[in-house]
Amino acid sequence: MLETLTLTSGTRHEKDQIMKMQSKSKKRASYHHGDLRSQLIEATRELVEEKGPDNFSVSEACRRAGVSTAAPYKHFKDKTEMLREVAAAGMVRQSEQMMAELAPHPDGTQARIIALGRVYIRFATAEPGVFRLMFTWSGDTDDDQKLYALGDEKFAVVQMEVAKCHGRQVIEDEDRQKAFMLWSFVHGLSFLSIDGKLADNKMPADLETILAEIARRIVPEAA
Repeated sequence: MLETLTLTSGTRHEKDQIMKMQSKSKKRASYHHGDLRSQLIEATRELVEEKGPDNFSVSEACRRAGVSTAAPYKHFKDKTEMLREVAAAGMVRQSEQMMAELAPHPDGTQARIIALGRVYIRFATAEPGVFRLMFTWSGDTDDDQKLYALGDEKFAVVQMEVAKCHGRQVIEDEDRQKAFMLWSFVHGLSFLSIDGKLADNKMPADLETILAEIARRIVPEAA
């Protein structure tokens, strides 16, 4: 049994082989406890960050997770579904981060608008591969209602924060328009950042100053 092997004797190569076998045994044990699906999603996410969604392969994800190439098809229909799950999980993480960033700031203040922009860009720079997957992946995601719904939920948060700055609890057309202006700005800035277009001091000011100026110009604080 692997549990009875020790590293007290043998060559360095033998010791390395034993350690690898023990590691694989532990991985497989965890999968038997029903965590295979989440492990495969995480392996896919890691590969998306390293290689991009268009260069991801199911076989690589299986090797990284330490399972057979048949294993994913017990949980996912195909490669596209695996990538969609990674994109959906990214949407959820970004939404959770947005809500956490809002919490310290009073309702109806520009500080909350700035906080949303800050966390949006921070997520993009922290997880550029997943961010691209969420918005620009060339796979067939046009009919993915789950992703659209998650995106709509995030945008609804921005609209409501704009409405609160206008002193109301119901979203109106003006709020939707201004929320779209804010989203367009931070979305574009996020891609400029992860594409390396903001290097070499090309930015006219620091990020916080820019976000504050955009919030001031587009959304007034509630009286």
